[in-house]
Amino acid sequence: MGIVSSGFRGRRSENPALPPGQHETQNFPVLTAGPAPHIPVGEWEFFIVAETGRRLSWSWSEFMALPQESVTADIHCVTSWSKLGTRWRGVSLDTLFENVQTTCDFATAHSFGGYTTNLPLWDLLGGKAWVVWEFDGQRLERAHGGPARLLVPQLYFWKSAKWIRGLELTAEDLPGFWESNGYHLHGNPWREERYS
Repeated sequence: MGIVSSGFRGRRSENPALPPGQHETQNFPVLTAGPAPHIPVGEWEFFIVAETGRRLSWSWSEFMALPQESVTADIHCVTSWSKLGTRWRGVSLDTLFENVQTTCDFATAHSFGGYTTNLPLWDLLGGKAWVVWEFDGQRLERAHGGPARLLVPQLYFWKSAKWIRGLELTAEDLPGFWESNGYHLHGNPWREERYS
């Protein structure tokens, strides 16, 4: 007999802000696939590589000089916790994509430390995703992905890659780390897209 967690039974919460199978937490649990890498901001770089091989990149100082946005969003972890009304600050992916020309529909997010996750561009653009460096008015802690992480709040939180270093645009939806290990390719919490 397998282990069954009550968080995976698809029960609806009485709170309409919570997707099915989720419970609210006031904490910010730390879950990771490996050790938290140490990335000095002087060595940090964010890149976008198009299918043509054209590469755009930003150093930390160039990134911080871009227009910054404050974002309030609910986040939902596949392990069943949700944290409501989280506050972030960072750069919209729309800003970072201003000079990107592509016919691709997907991206692979690459993190320092080797983690990857796949995302459709329609979940990254149109005011839906950010590269964030601040949480709750403080610099993002290393354990939570500092100096910067991806924030894609409409998807399960494993898609908001910690220690983000870049996006590689792809014509196909190529599975990342967790997706290659049985997680859903998309990860919409409202549809309980937890596993493939």
